[in-house]
Amino acid sequence: MSISHRHIEVFRAVMTSGSVTGAASLLYTSQPTVSRELARLEQLLGFALFERQRGRLQPTAPALALFDEVQRSYIGLERIAGVAANLGRQDRGQLSLLCLPAFAHALLPAVCRRFAAGHHGVGIAITPQESPLLEEWLSAQRYDLGLTEHEAAPPGTRLQAQWLADEVCVLPDGHPLLARTVLAPQDFAGQAFVSLSPDDPYRVQLDRVFADAGVARQMLLETHSAVAVCAMVAAGLGVAIVNPLTALSLAGQGVQLRRFAVSVPFRVSLVLPEFRPSTPLTGAFADAVVAELAHATAALAEALA
Repeated sequence: MSISHRHIEVFRAVMTSGSVTGAASLLYTSQPTVSRELARLEQLLGFALFERQRGRLQPTAPALALFDEVQRSYIGLERIAGVAANLGRQDRGQLSLLCLPAFAHALLPAVCRRFAAGHHGVGIAITPQESPLLEEWLSAQRYDLGLTEHEAAPPGTRLQAQWLADEVCVLPDGHPLLARTVLAPQDFAGQAFVSLSPDDPYRVQLDRVFADAGVARQMLLETHSAVAVCAMVAAGLGVAIVNPLTALSLAGQGVQLRRFAVSVPFRVSLVLPEFRPSTPLTGAFADAVVAELAHATAALAEALA
């Protein structure tokens, strides 16, 4: 099978424009040329990519599946082209960041605002990822900077611990337990509890805390996301204990924060690749992370006062 880049280019143009005429315009070529290349591609593949209905081309199921794969390849190519263009401009740059999903919601928007204020035109690509892929990708030197909650650095990286705070209780507005400033495990006895998924390390720690205290909760809802947990709480479906950054970002939006009597530490650490060249942009972004975490410390203390 001798499929060429030109065949794929023609196929993508037809799929994108919806017609041979549109594809010819996109490719600055003639309609007969597009029709010929498309027919050749179908011959090489051994199946039809389009059906003609009332004079219009309708993609077949195999064509739609092929187009999904082609689009992924072109997105990668366009990203490479964008990076290459930025490398030739002194006023531009690009940072790639890998982090836990919780950080993408609760920390990085404010960090990016701080960073962008002094670095106009710099692109930031943020990829949320869970463990263990997060550690694998950081070790592979695929990103300029990482944010993790772990204490140990992945192989091939160095870790800079930045923040330590305890998990906090989140309750819906008007809940009776809001009368207390600190909640003990016993206060949750019989309460409808919204929890993280069973394999989450914080869920494991919290289950052990309540088991040791002999407290039974109503475990009615569970989800992988701390943001989703807080949304369930805001809807009045129960109470929960989550990381302080997510809780702080949603405080006042139907949820209130309280201290938990048992310490369940939550960490934020910067991860720097050992074998990927560092740039001034990396250091500047790390400074923005540190500054925003200092602000979070003060805001959290106020919310829990």
